[in-house]
Amino acid sequence: MTRVLVADDQGLVRTGFRMILSAEDDLDVVGEADDGDVAVRLAVELRPDVVLMDVQMPRMDGIEATRQVVQQVPGCRVLILTTFDDDDYLFAALQAGASGFMLKNCPPADLVAAIRVVAQGHSLLAPEVTQRVIERSTERARGPRPEGLDELTERERDVLVAMGRGRSNSEIAGDLFVSEATVKSHVSRVLTKLEVRDRVQAVIVAHESGLMDAADE
Repeated sequence: MTRVLVADDQGLVRTGFRMILSAEDDLDVVGEADDGDVAVRLAVELRPDVVLMDVQMPRMDGIEATRQVVQQVPGCRVLILTTFDDDDYLFAALQAGASGFMLKNCPPADLVAAIRVVAQGHSLLAPEVTQRVIERSTERARGPRPEGLDELTERERDVLVAMGRGRSNSEIAGDLFVSEATVKSHVSRVLTKLEVRDRVQAVIVAHESGLMDAADE
């Protein structure tokens, strides 16, 4: 059973999420929070597996709440939910430690699947907004080149570039003519060498370091 905490300042939205998730035998909504401060407190108290986190909330926004949940509740994963059109803080939330994001208007089946993926320790970049994440990263000042980037093998670099383009493990396997298990091994080594917690953070490094620009030249 995956324990889920729903954090959103709109009661109607929380009710809708609860109804969707309650219909699934393997998902249990253990609590609801109407602002970031309450979300952090309940996460510490209830120890959920996944927090569905809105970004724009009163008292404490979803970015700071995400940062505190990740720091204070080991193993808890945060899935950002956003309308995106009026959300200028998504990229910062990912940097704060969120494991991925979904649009609030996504089909219920996609939301359920995303929770299961995140709960298993994986990260999720919704295809619909991957390009927007890329745009955010390239708009930011390019940071120093991580030392681990130079330690990547040519194949690991290829895998990282593919991740940066929003390709799934199965798609990368097809592109590189290798098995999906081999791709998973490459991804694991990439995360270790870059010293990042998950796939989302690796993609951020790929874009901010200029690796994606070089790959497109």
